[in-house]
Amino acid sequence: MEEIKQLRSDGNDPLFDKSNMMYKEFPSDFRQIRYFTLLIVQSAPLEIKEINLLEQQISEIIKNGVKHGNNCDINKKIHVWYSFSPSHAHIIVEDEGEGFKDLEKWNEFNTKRLECLHNSNFEELANYVTFRTKKSDDQDGGNALFAAMEYWNGGFVYNDKRNGVAMLKHFQQKRHGVTVEN
Repeated sequence: MEEIKQLRSDGNDPLFDKSNMMYKEFPSDFRQIRYFTLLIVQSAPLEIKEINLLEQQISEIIKNGVKHGNNCDINKKIHVWYSFSPSHAHIIVEDEGEGFKDLEKWNEFNTKRLECLHNSNFEELANYVTFRTKKSDDQDGGNALFAAMEYWNGGFVYNDKRNGVAMLKHFQQKRHGVTVEN
């Protein structure tokens, strides 16, 4: 079994460097998350072939900040820093909430979930379909974090307060031209 990726918290991680990044601030209006996401993604270069996946990932992170961080309080803001190039997408999203207090519990849950998958223990896997906390509602399940851990191949890290997350996606570059062998 390959190494299991874990959520981590490190406000000093280089992914939190906001130098040369664009910035947008939004109210915590759940109905406008798609619009906010499109405002950010529109600055991504056309060379990014996974634009729909990128848009979905950014939308989920903003949605988590609005819903879980700011509790849909329209007076609280979502802060987004972003930078795109043909080779990368770098995003930092911060809410005004108390932070993700159950990070260690999520890591433990995800480890058990992945071990069940690896061992083809599907009966036990039924216990690890959705991650829930005391604040979870019927639509919560941790699926956005499961997907984020796979998508953001350059890193996915929370700040020290755990109310902000920085992520990096490296895009595979197409090589143009002819390869010459020696």
